[in-house]
Amino acid sequence: MKLLITGGAGFIGSAVIRHIIRNTQDEVVNLDKLTYAGNLESLAEVSESERYAFEQVDICNRAEVDRVLAQHQPDAVMHLAAESHVDRSIESPAAFIETNIVGTCSLLEAARAYWNTLKSPRKDAFRFHHISTDEVYGDLEGSSDFFTEVTPYAPSSPYSASKASSDHLVRAWHRTYGLPVLITNCSNNYGPYHFPEKLIPLVILNALEGKPLPIYGQGEQIRDWLYVEDHARALYKVVTEGKPGETYNIGGHNEKQNIEVVLTLCDILQELRPQKSHYRGLITYVMERPGHDMRYAVDASKIEKELRWVPEETFETGIRKTVQWYLNNLEWCQHVQDGSYQRERLGEST
Repeated sequence: MKLLITGGAGFIGSAVIRHIIRNTQDEVVNLDKLTYAGNLESLAEVSESERYAFEQVDICNRAEVDRVLAQHQPDAVMHLAAESHVDRSIESPAAFIETNIVGTCSLLEAARAYWNTLKSPRKDAFRFHHISTDEVYGDLEGSSDFFTEVTPYAPSSPYSASKASSDHLVRAWHRTYGLPVLITNCSNNYGPYHFPEKLIPLVILNALEGKPLPIYGQGEQIRDWLYVEDHARALYKVVTEGKPGETYNIGGHNEKQNIEVVLTLCDILQELRPQKSHYRGLITYVMERPGHDMRYAVDASKIEKELRWVPEETFETGIRKTVQWYLNNLEWCQHVQDGSYQRERLGEST
């Protein structure tokens, strides 16, 4: 197969590309605008592969997307390009509307036009895989409920509302035009190459620098944590084996309060990089985020039953791997923190 992956320089997208190049014989075209969250250094290990190509393109640029599709002739599109940070969406929602809704519409129309040029059996085999989030479902009130693929949408933030809208667009293009789509909604990802504004890498790097570890409220928010390489395996399963028109929830079976996550990180860091004053002393409680959901939990039984996928990492094994990766890759982190990674663009090197 040849797969066109939008947002392939991002956290999850780069994990998917590394997985495909490492473990399959498939070809990958990485289409990425290279916003602040796009980092080509995350793809250094695969960038010289003959099966990898990069196109610096904005999904909102219909003409350029059309060109890429016509030139590379992919067998599937995996759509991961998105603005994804909740805090940023609260401060500047318009960018999320533009990329996540308008951009998805533009990409759907380009994919539909391209799909209509294909002849069988390639047309029958084509897939448009839209990667979304469990945040579209909103907040779980009870302690025993789980998000399923038929849970009603109730997004709370501009980010989750924009992703909910894009999910609806994808379903509409399937129902109205017959485009063979797949949708996945995942729980919170963590692991190597995560942009340092997110909770786990932020805590690791702040702790190493002796900076405060900010926790919203009392840190009682519960999330289901999914190791990013497990997610990458799941996404490849879905795009190659999933049934068109179906939605699959992907979760890690690891519900943790945010404060539990931070305490675990502090303890692992104290073991691996000991300090006289324990890292726990850096924890600082800050004002709760507006509209903050308290609990997400994903029922991933459908993908397990139908596609035989289960996560390989427990939270305990995955979080230790994650901390060790950051300790071993502080240069990558430094390039993100000082902005030098952004100089790596098509035709340039850092």
